[in-house]
Amino acid sequence: MITKNYKIFALTTLLLLVSFTAFPQKKKEPVNRILFIFDASQSMLARWQSGRKIDIAKNLLSNMVDSLKDVENLEVGLRVYGHTSGYPPQDCDDTKLEINFIPSNLATDRIKAKLNMIRARGTTPIAHSLEEGAKDFPSGDARNIVILITDGKEECNMDPCAVSRLYQRQGIILKPFVIGVGLDESWKKSFDCIGRFFDASKESDFTNILNIVISHVIDNTTAQVNLLDKNGDPTETNVPLTFYNDFTGAAKYNYIHTMNAYGNPDTMVIDPVLSYKVVAHTIPPVSTDSIILTPGKHTIIPLETPQGKLMINMNSKIKYQCIVRSAGVDTTLNVQKINEKIKYLIGKYDVEILTLPRTKFKDVEVTQNGNTKYSIPPPGIANIMLPSKGYGGLYVQNGDELEQIYHFKGEQTQHKLTLLPGNYTVVFRAKSAKSYIYTNEKSFKLKSGKSELIKIY
Repeated sequence: MITKNYKIFALTTLLLLVSFTAFPQKKKEPVNRILFIFDASQSMLARWQSGRKIDIAKNLLSNMVDSLKDVENLEVGLRVYGHTSGYPPQDCDDTKLEINFIPSNLATDRIKAKLNMIRARGTTPIAHSLEEGAKDFPSGDARNIVILITDGKEECNMDPCAVSRLYQRQGIILKPFVIGVGLDESWKKSFDCIGRFFDASKESDFTNILNIVISHVIDNTTAQVNLLDKNGDPTETNVPLTFYNDFTGAAKYNYIHTMNAYGNPDTMVIDPVLSYKVVAHTIPPVSTDSIILTPGKHTIIPLETPQGKLMINMNSKIKYQCIVRSAGVDTTLNVQKINEKIKYLIGKYDVEILTLPRTKFKDVEVTQNGNTKYSIPPPGIANIMLPSKGYGGLYVQNGDELEQIYHFKGEQTQHKLTLLPGNYTVVFRAKSAKSYIYTNEKSFKLKSGKSELIKIY
C-alpha cells in the first residue's frame, strides 16, 4: 500500500513539474537601488534663493525620500562627501557611505536624520565619490541608479567622466543623474559627460527635477518600434532588434520584433534611464540613435525598413552560395544559398553565385513585398582525362575571349568538374615536356544535366 501511494505521489509530482516548465515563467523584476551622493563641501554654505544651499538641498532631499517611503521593490542609500574634514587642508578621501542600502520604507527616516546631522566643511572629491559609490552597490540583478547632488566641480585632480564611463561600461551602474544646485554657469558643461545633467538654478527647479529623476526609476515606461514599409505603414515585422546604450555602446536589450494580438507592433518595457541607439537587423541594417524615453509614457520609435525577397533558383543538389552586395559596392552584404528566400531592404543589389564559372547578376532590384527571382540552369559534369601530370587549365569561352576558371597544377591526371552549361577549352602541357610546342588544347560543349568525357592525347 505504501509503495502504491509513493508511486502516485511521484507521478503527481512529475506531472506538476512538467506543467510548470511547459510554460515560460515570468522573469523576476530586478530590485531598484538609488544611491544619493550628496555634496556637503564648504561651497554649499553659500546663499541660494531663500537660504543656504546646504539647508535647502537637505530639506528638498528629505521631502523626496519621504515620498519614496511606500515605493515597492526599492532600496535607497546615502553617500556624502566634504563633511568629515575641514578645508584647508584639502582631504580628497572625504567621502563616506552614511546609509547603506535598505528598503525605502526603512531608509526614509534614517536618511532624514543623517541629513540633519551633516555639516558642510570640506572639499569636492566628485570622481572619488562616484568610484566608491559604484562599489557600494551589492552584487546581483538590480537597476543601480546614482543621483549626484552638487554645487561645484571636481577639486581633487581626478576625472569624474572617466570614472562614470568605466562603471557604466562594466554594467555596475546605469547612467548617473547629476543635479546642479546653483552651479556657476561656466561649470555646467563639464557635467554632461558624467551623466544626465539637470540644472537647478532655482529652488522650485530642484523639486521638479527630483520628481523627474525619481520617475525614471519607479514609473513603468514602454516603447514600440514601428518598422515602416514603403508607404510609411508599420507592416514589417519578425526582425531582430538591438537597443544599445548610447553612451557606452553596450547592448542592453535584444528582441525579435513582433505584432501583438491586434496587429500592431508589440509594446516593450524599456528602462528610461538610458538613451539608446536602436538597430533593426535587416539586410542591410537600419538604425537610429539618441532615443530618449519619457518616464511613464509610451514612445514610438519609427524605422524605415521596406523589404522584399530575393531568391536564386537552381535545380541542383549542390548548395551553391550567393554573395550579395549593394549595387556598385565591393563589400559583401550577405551570403545566402541557392533556392533560399531572404529578405532585403528595397533597392538594387549585385549578386555573385559561386558556381564554376561564377554567375553574376548586376543591379538586381528588390521591391516592396516582391519576390525577385533569378534562375540558373542546372550544371553538367566534365570528366577531363590527361595523358600525364602537367600544367594548364580549363577556360570558358565568352565570345572571342577565354577566361581561365580552373588550373592544372601538375599533381593529377583526372579532373572531375561540375560546370555550368557552356563552351569550354582545355589547354595542357605535360610536366615532362620542355617546349611550348607540346601544348595541347581541346574544346567541348557541356549541356545542362549532361556528362562529358574529355580526353587529351
